[in-house]
Amino acid sequence: MKNLRDSLLRKDGVSFLLPFIAITACFSLWGFANDVTNPMVKAFSKIFRMSVTEGALVQVAFYGGYFCMAFPAAIFVQKYSYKAGVLLGLSLYAVGALLFIPAKYTGMYYPFLLSYFILTCGLSFLETSCNPYIYSMGSEETATRRLNLAQAFNPLGSLCGMFVAMNFVQARLNPMDTTARATLPADQFEALKEQDLSVLIQPYVYIGLILLAMIAFIRLTKMPKGGDTHEEKSLWTALRQIFSGKNYREGVIAQFFYVGAQITCWTFIIQYGTRVLMAEGMDERAAEVLSQQYNIFAMVLFACSRFICTWFLKYVKPGKLLLILACAGFCFVCGVIFFTDIKGLYCLVAVSACMSLMFPTIYGIALYGLGDNVKFGGAGLIMAILGGSLLPPVQAAIIDVKHAIMGLPAENVSFIVPLICFVIVAAYGYRSHLRDLKYGKHTA
Repeated sequence: MKNLRDSLLRKDGVSFLLPFIAITACFSLWGFANDVTNPMVKAFSKIFRMSVTEGALVQVAFYGGYFCMAFPAAIFVQKYSYKAGVLLGLSLYAVGALLFIPAKYTGMYYPFLLSYFILTCGLSFLETSCNPYIYSMGSEETATRRLNLAQAFNPLGSLCGMFVAMNFVQARLNPMDTTARATLPADQFEALKEQDLSVLIQPYVYIGLILLAMIAFIRLTKMPKGGDTHEEKSLWTALRQIFSGKNYREGVIAQFFYVGAQITCWTFIIQYGTRVLMAEGMDERAAEVLSQQYNIFAMVLFACSRFICTWFLKYVKPGKLLLILACAGFCFVCGVIFFTDIKGLYCLVAVSACMSLMFPTIYGIALYGLGDNVKFGGAGLIMAILGGSLLPPVQAAIIDVKHAIMGLPAENVSFIVPLICFVIVAAYGYRSHLRDLKYGKHTA
């Protein structure tokens, strides 16, 4: 056990066990934010009487913050330290969450989008700081396995977010369905909207307070300097160096489409499940709550699969495992598209088991060999989270068609978006596997 710990969490005689535990806690915190937010697309659509496409602007604002702040975060971390980046990230996260209070009092949709954007600027700082920090807490050869271990705690936060969304938001919103809300007079609609917004903001207010406590804890904890470098290198110099490598360029593309697949599958499981369950006789509210329960089960499967896949990485090269799981994800999404009953929902849940490995594995494969450019390389991969901003509106636009497409419900056909994403991830896994075979390196 000692040798394993040394290989994973020790570098140049310095132990990274304590910072690993502290930083891994942050993975759970941004997991909470990601998955308390996914059901809000449906909630905002009902509260403000909007289309699915307009509701999906939540994801545009949410993941747009990742894109805009990734490289500024990398520059900040390079100038100061990983710890400073983490503290600033937690602070922006807290500010964005607490801004839900004034947003609620405006009674308008767009202030919420601004709050989400600020919140995710903080998440961008966190991920840009935490991922390369974890990457550097040991040898480069074990970096992908170490990232998978840390990322395995991300779904625990996600599960908390889903549980809170289901039990403290969806279950407490007014049960009036979308059709009935559309017929309300203006004064009744405003009263109902204010009541529902009061429910919706509560998780964000509480997590904001928790974040303030977390900031104080990390600020007072001594974090080793290991992994921090303060070399003076311009952004453009670093970008030229990292993007000159085909492995890294392809990794950024694969990460873009992986995140798009993840967010579309987890966001629109509510719409998909609601359609399936209402067809079986449920009312809309009950179908939404049960769909969220399926979403929670999918996240449990995701979390378990991540621990299992982390163990497999001791024996199977990352590229090969990535290829296998991407192909499996492709097959399950085919089931989501072509089954029009509960079997399609089961397939959609199963997709999460295939996705569990992908983010940290693509991240680790793409950064391999970057040396002191890891911070900027990590920022580019965090910017690729933009896929979670751009692809959900594409899928939402298909869902908004409403009528059948080629004989299939629009909700089913919309999953052509993650289907294409898995093809691209599989291609990256295949090319990585070929490189592993050619050079004989096990970069787990």
